[in-house]
Amino acid sequence: MQYGQTVLVLRRLLARIRDVMAANGSAQTRLARIVSIIAKDMATEVCSIYVRRAGDVLELFATQGLRATAVRRTRLRVGEGLIGEIAAKGRPLALTDAQSHPNFAFRPETGEEIYHSLMGVPILRGGRVVGVLAVQNVNARQYTDEEIEALQTVAMVLAELVASGDLVGRDELSPMEGLALAPMRLEGARLNAGLGIGVAVLHKHKFTIRRLVAEDTRIEHDRLRKAVAEMHGALDNMLRASAIAGSGEHRDVLETYRLIAEDVGWLRRIGDAINTGLTAEAAVQKVNDDIHARMRQVSDSYLRERVHDLEDLANRLLQHLLHGDDAVLGLPHGDQDFVLVARNLGPAQLLDHPGGKLKAVVLEEGSPNAHVAIVARALDIPVIGQVRDALVRIEGGDLLIVDADHAQILVRPSEDVRAMFRRSQMARDLRKAQYAALKGMPAVTRDGVAIAVSINAGLLVDMQHLAETEVDTAGRWYSERSISAATR
Repeated sequence: MQYGQTVLVLRRLLARIRDVMAANGSAQTRLARIVSIIAKDMATEVCSIYVRRAGDVLELFATQGLRATAVRRTRLRVGEGLIGEIAAKGRPLALTDAQSHPNFAFRPETGEEIYHSLMGVPILRGGRVVGVLAVQNVNARQYTDEEIEALQTVAMVLAELVASGDLVGRDELSPMEGLALAPMRLEGARLNAGLGIGVAVLHKHKFTIRRLVAEDTRIEHDRLRKAVAEMHGALDNMLRASAIAGSGEHRDVLETYRLIAEDVGWLRRIGDAINTGLTAEAAVQKVNDDIHARMRQVSDSYLRERVHDLEDLANRLLQHLLHGDDAVLGLPHGDQDFVLVARNLGPAQLLDHPGGKLKAVVLEEGSPNAHVAIVARALDIPVIGQVRDALVRIEGGDLLIVDADHAQILVRPSEDVRAMFRRSQMARDLRKAQYAALKGMPAVTRDGVAIAVSINAGLLVDMQHLAETEVDTAGRWYSERSISAATR
């Protein structure tokens, strides 16, 4: 099938699925109708939907072609069989002869022994696999890249139904450890040293994409172009307001981030997704989920960290498309100090919180090479990364002590622990005072050799350290000249 034909078939299929999802009836009934429609429009003998349940189990919830008695009986663990492999890797799988694959797991109650070829894609919601959508054919069929892409698009639309809570409770889709109100200690990896205390602010995106299927793709392309222009303007204004200057590593990071926002390949993929019949916001989310799923398998830490920049930009673009949905939940009012807790952050997100009230950052992911860590070092914000299930185990409003020197977070610390933290802060302040007392002394070694005390400034925010440290004339002239040249 040619690409143009595939797009037309997909648009028609999405429109039919949209109508079914909007119709009356139970979620289970609608799911049964949807698999029938998919099988017919994609010319396959089988279409099945597996939903991920608690305990990392994939349960057959609907099928067209397999035995009806297998529904709600057939189960596979994540990683077990071909369906389990798709869920474990979060990647599509297309096989001409599925039964010859070493991971094929036969389930006799399904009657699938007569079907040879298989194509399956993960059903992704917020970067997490919540199910698997698969089609099968009796004959050996070579599925095309366009067909795989089409099935991925359908899976994205289905994710809304799977995650609605009507099929499986939301508590199963987002498994949580039991939360206790007692003090708790979490560990991670130090990304930037320091101590910080404040109430927890959970950085969770709360976008609600209500329209998935486009009525008119031309309108969606116009909406995307307008949102991209608004995002670029907002980024430029934010970076200028943050007084970013210099030629240091921090400026390079933020300039790279701004260039990623103009990445032609990224924007083209979003446009292609719109062409298949998705709305602009659904297209952004689909491309974001696809990139995140692909990069989960990449071992190169540098490349994986760049994905977080793209994810941050996708969320910013969604904010403009959905007219300013706030991505930060529980931001304290007034002068209250806070700690930002997130799965990951882009470098510009630290600049979203001026005023010095952001005292530390806790991340579920992240590495020392992450752009957010590099900018945090310039802003002197402690950061701890690789904190497992931080967003689950920390409640918004919890008091947190972030000891990035020892890569630990104290959640809801007792009063005696807070007192100990205050003593540690006082000791740090004392050391700073001792250093400050030395700053006016000449920089001369014991054998009488004078040395230059300089400072390397990559951001205008670093300029305050010139006065604090009283670098010598040569160091001050070099830093100011560099920054002046960079801002011309």
